[in-house]
Amino acid sequence: MAYVSLILGRVGKAVIVLLAILVFNFFLIHAAPGDPAAVMAGEAGATDQQFLDDLRERFGLDQPLPVQLWRYMSGVLQLDFGYSYRQQMPVLDLILERLPATLLLTGAAFCISLLFGIIAGTLAAMRAKRPSGSIIMGLALLFYATPLYWVAMMAVLVFSVTLDWLPAYGYSTVGADYTGLAHVGDVAVHLILPALTLGLFFMAVYTRMTRTSMLSVSQQDFVKTARAKGLAPGVIQRRHILRNALLPIITLAGLQAGQMVGGAVLTETVFAWPGIGRLMYEALMQRDYNLLLGIFFFCALLVILFNMLTDVIYRLADPRIKQGAT
Repeated sequence: MAYVSLILGRVGKAVIVLLAILVFNFFLIHAAPGDPAAVMAGEAGATDQQFLDDLRERFGLDQPLPVQLWRYMSGVLQLDFGYSYRQQMPVLDLILERLPATLLLTGAAFCISLLFGIIAGTLAAMRAKRPSGSIIMGLALLFYATPLYWVAMMAVLVFSVTLDWLPAYGYSTVGADYTGLAHVGDVAVHLILPALTLGLFFMAVYTRMTRTSMLSVSQQDFVKTARAKGLAPGVIQRRHILRNALLPIITLAGLQAGQMVGGAVLTETVFAWPGIGRLMYEALMQRDYNLLLGIFFFCALLVILFNMLTDVIYRLADPRIKQGAT
């Protein structure tokens, strides 16, 4: 029952945050120079002011901003995010069509980064005073400092162009028409490079956090007591140090799971992955206001959902936290 109250409280706060994000993004986007009508008129080579005015009237851009905001918010409350005139589709349909690809990419990258980050951080903590521990941390710092787009381009150059091991772009092989397990395998092969590229940065973060947390926990009194009892070093590392060191990592992982959606913009663009990150880039270049606002809404929703899930998992992992704590 306490968890139900916790979730309901988080849901109430999430609704308020989402509404605030919608309003803020609406005014932020409309404050940017240019609008869909101007972009479309420029692409059509039309300089006639009357043509531009007709387009703005068609898109509702001739109305005052408060009126446009009211219309948009009224539609969102009815799950109507408007129409993308550039893509010639309802915004909700476009996002739901691209969202599974993004969730697949970010989910795979999240699992890769968390698993290998914790393993690398554990090894670095156990070998803190050895050269191998310094090498692990040096590699983690390198991956952390390297721009994501550069890693993506180098991955394509090495593994696709030079070695020809993995496909360079796309969600699946064009024209192959695979079905069943063959289709799953084809998608998995195309997923390897973008997932590893996106996961490297976050893996470096988890490596550093795991090492720091484990070294801090290893100095606690209960660990010293376990050593005094003569427990095996491996048992102490697994049951006493690593288990308690994972608590801050759970918090960090929950926060960064939502950030991965934002990081997927560059990855999806380089690898031509058909997710909402690439769709966001296209909408930004085309000044597609409705589509941009819809993508921002779903990204914010994913971040909030991940944070709520993190709260629940954290309380399950550490029963000492009071259920009513905020």
